[in-house]
Amino acid sequence: MKIRKRSLCVIAGLLAALLLTGCSQRELQTNIGQEKIQVYASIYPIYDFAQKIGRDRIDLKLVTPPGAEPHDWEPTAKSIAKMKEADVFIYNGAGFEGWVDKLVQTIDSDSLIVVDASSGVELLEAKDHIHDHGHAQEHQVDPHIWLDPIRAKKQAENIKNAFIQADPANRAFYEKNYGAFSEEIESLHKQYKEVLSSVRRKEIIVSHAAFGYLAERYGLEQIPISGISPQEEPSPAKMAQITKLCRDRQVKYIFLETLASPKLAEVLANETGARTAVLNPMGGLTQQEIDAGKDYFSIMKENLEVLKKALGE
Repeated sequence: MKIRKRSLCVIAGLLAALLLTGCSQRELQTNIGQEKIQVYASIYPIYDFAQKIGRDRIDLKLVTPPGAEPHDWEPTAKSIAKMKEADVFIYNGAGFEGWVDKLVQTIDSDSLIVVDASSGVELLEAKDHIHDHGHAQEHQVDPHIWLDPIRAKKQAENIKNAFIQADPANRAFYEKNYGAFSEEIESLHKQYKEVLSSVRRKEIIVSHAAFGYLAERYGLEQIPISGISPQEEPSPAKMAQITKLCRDRQVKYIFLETLASPKLAEVLANETGARTAVLNPMGGLTQQEIDAGKDYFSIMKENLEVLKKALGE
């Protein structure tokens, strides 16, 4: 009996080992089948959309580092070299990233899926109701597409389609996540529409011309101090015109930004007796904002609360 029991134990051990081996092989095959696609996103809002759609099926990296002002930032040779292993590269488009063409030529990979997130989006020309006669007037496309939730939804759709192209086996996963994103976007749009349709004031005096799409969507009037880029400083004549407008309309708030210099906005506020508030264009986030768990939706809701208060007085 003892010998028989020992034989049974040996057999049971061998069966267990075989089962474990089989499980290990199946796990290995599953892991191989679920290898993450390598994704690079140019700026924060595109990165956030990609994260919400790709989730744990992608290995996602942000090209523009936290805290950098994205309008004038360019990738280094080292960061470009890292991107040569990417499966998907997503950029905002509409002229925002001046370095994209050079980067794509440098990588020169037939397997890289390059996604212009502005594809199929109705673009607006940057408008400024106060003409700066101290600078030549140029017709520029406004690249700050993501600040209009409806256009942001189209950008996210372009990202979703790229993930399906790169990883067709997980189509249902990406479609499901995009569906959830779309529902949240529609809810955000509804909140903006309800709040901004009833505010007393319609003009927003902003540091630079980043809020054209948001203004167009919700019936506001954007009056930027600087142009498309925060580095485009206005002439003294334009500053005088904006100062007069603020006094004539009794503007209560001048909007600062998180990454751009507040100097000109603060000067304008001091000249007119207005207060300042932060309206985040979200081209980039600070490390503190990222560590605090902020994302596209939380910042858009913060912006809405700021607008509600500033335009309601």
